[in-house]
Amino acid sequence: MDFKSNIIVERLPKHIAIIMDGNGRWAKNQGLMRVRGHEKGTKAVRETVEGCAELGVENLTLYAFSTENWKRPKLEVQTLMKLLVSSLKEEIKTLQDNKIKLQAIGCIANLPPKARKELKEVIDKTAHNDHMTLTLALSYGSREELIHVVKEISEKVKNNIIDSETIDESTINKHLYTQNLPDVDMMIRTSGEQRISNFLLWQMAYAELYFTDVLWPDFRKENLFEAIYEYQKRERRFGKTSEQL
Repeated sequence: MDFKSNIIVERLPKHIAIIMDGNGRWAKNQGLMRVRGHEKGTKAVRETVEGCAELGVENLTLYAFSTENWKRPKLEVQTLMKLLVSSLKEEIKTLQDNKIKLQAIGCIANLPPKARKELKEVIDKTAHNDHMTLTLALSYGSREELIHVVKEISEKVKNNIIDSETIDESTINKHLYTQNLPDVDMMIRTSGEQRISNFLLWQMAYAELYFTDVLWPDFRKENLFEAIYEYQKRERRFGKTSEQL
């Protein structure tokens, strides 16, 4: 089936979030070291970003490195950081050609200096691009983000900048790392695992969850188009009945 031709442009998700899972298992299946899976996964990133740009998806957030990932073997972490730097250098043309703005969320200060430097350079170079926003979640954990939000708001309440009685959802949204992004409409997770893994917990309150057995290094545009096609077949009620829509 040609999923792309059956996608309704007017009903595209405005914000897609992806948990790129299965790099290690892909490598193991090939009899390779885990790091080879991460290297192979960079092609899936390129295909996914280009696929979203082709369709006109406005926001794409990729879970690139979680706060928990620091616990992985030292060699794997070092390789992931080197891959981040090399990928940013290699993909700058793709970002510019497709007018994609790059940004990052998470504890960026925890990244190695070289990775931070390269990240900042690409973010600065793409700052004025307006076709799509690509967000990399790096050293990111949603619970850590929410703790950060609570601390910031508490400090403002303490200093009479915010009245505690006026705190609502919009107050929380304005203090999230994703304050310039809409809520997630669709979350994709590869490799067959069916959990959220501390990713954008607040932002995914009403997201459609899509799980696929495809391992991330094998994920291609066709898989993205199939996921979006399935998303568009669902009825998004937000608490209402079908008759109210």
